[in-house]
Amino acid sequence: MAILSVDLAHRNWSDLGIVILDRVMSQTPLVDAYGASVKPGTVKCEIICFTAAGLNSSLSPFALAPQAANPVDAEVLAGQLNHLANVRGIRAIVLNGPQAWKSDANRLEHARVSERQLNTSTKIGLPGVVMPRTYRAFAEFCMDVYDGLCRRGWRRLSTQGQVAALEDRVLIEGCPHAAWKSLGLKPLCSKRRARVSDLAEAYARLNTVAPITCNRPPNHDQLQAIVAGLPGLAIAERDIAAVRFVGDAPRREKGHWREGYIVLPLPPPGNGNWLMGMRWLN
Repeated sequence: MAILSVDLAHRNWSDLGIVILDRVMSQTPLVDAYGASVKPGTVKCEIICFTAAGLNSSLSPFALAPQAANPVDAEVLAGQLNHLANVRGIRAIVLNGPQAWKSDANRLEHARVSERQLNTSTKIGLPGVVMPRTYRAFAEFCMDVYDGLCRRGWRRLSTQGQVAALEDRVLIEGCPHAAWKSLGLKPLCSKRRARVSDLAEAYARLNTVAPITCNRPPNHDQLQAIVAGLPGLAIAERDIAAVRFVGDAPRREKGHWREGYIVLPLPPPGNGNWLMGMRWLN
């Protein structure tokens, strides 16, 4: 069962990282876009690019943005992601960005429970409070995307039991930096600093834990969407043992959504690189 994973961005449509992840199950020998053989169980990644000058409701090709360099409208993005998911029969979307504000009752001064547990560099406080303050516009944009999808019938992942049923169309919060660490791998460096060689090395490291085939080489945003999307694929496959839930369930308080799980991938059992790579968690 395929899932959609999105590395959110609000300044330019071209900064969005959007991928569809699925699992190769066929026993028939397959080859990827480069002619290499693809084994059953490999994660198949289709990279979606926003390149056209106009909205394309047919999604063929997947040209969704008015102009790649324009600011992203949260409502338009929610509508296009919903349409793409409907066309592909997708019932789980991973979004790399905060889904809610912190709860009044979590006893933390300026963070959600998930952010404190992961020691993230950004913290979401009470409504309107974000640290650092420059992150506030992006944080509120992300919450607007979640809300826009919820108005279209999606639901924030509210219980771990929801994974087993997957009866609702669920929204899952991802965190790429923590996802790399959770897999025992060195996190990808910042987009500003990343060179092509850094992306190639990170992609190769990821393949040692989770074999992946892509229809084209992923850029920084797309690679972040891939690693953060892995737990979404496990959830779609009802493989709870392959995911880690961090934080508290989302809930409504005083007219706002609060808290919410961040869901991370776990390395497969017996992976030889995992224990050695755990140093990146320190």
